Amino acid sequence: MESKIVAIVGGTASGKTTIASGLARIAGSERAVCLPLDSYYRCSGHLSPEKRAIQNMDHPDTLDHVLYAAHLKALASGEVIDAPIYDFKTHTRSPVVERVESKSIIFAEGILVLHYPEVRALCDYAIFLDVPQEERLARRISRDTRERGRTEKSVVEQWASNVQPMHEAFCEPTKVYATEVLAGFIDESELSGLWGRIRKIARD
Repeated sequence: MESKIVAIVGGTASGKTTIASGLARIAGSERAVCLPLDSYYRCSGHLSPEKRAIQNMDHPDTLDHVLYAAHLKALASGEVIDAPIYDFKTHTRSPVVERVESKSIIFAEGILVLHYPEVRALCDYAIFLDVPQEERLARRISRDTRERGRTEKSVVEQWASNVQPMHEAFCEPTKVYATEVLAGFIDESELSGLWGRIRKIARD
């Protein structure tokens, strides 16, 4: 089976995971699978907790894009992979891995999926979510304080020092590689329309 890879890209908290999982739900588990780039952060277990906390996690060097590209290529060829699991609270990789089976459509979801040439070359279709900075920051604060044990102050400080500068330097420029750019968040009917366009590239 030769699979098709669909990139879902955009700034932090732009709705990438929601859209990727929504598309996978519509497609059905027998036909689609998501492979988030966030799972491929390099393990920081060799650093002290203090140094882990101040890392610039939005820089391309913090992600193992070589392994990500290899896993995408394997899935596209019909192989099974063992994807890493990353713990954002400890900034380390779990000793447990996730077995991922190939499907006809693979959603490659992440801020920098289109940044790395070797990953970008594997994508058959690419969607860039263009969401205003203010909306993304509000969502980031809500998510990180609720799910990752962060304080609002630390989230805002990180945003100003790392997140937004890295977005402007490495994520925003990849918009030019997108098959289509979606402005703002999309509802269920728009999601169904998006799936209809993606389905045309897939072999059912």
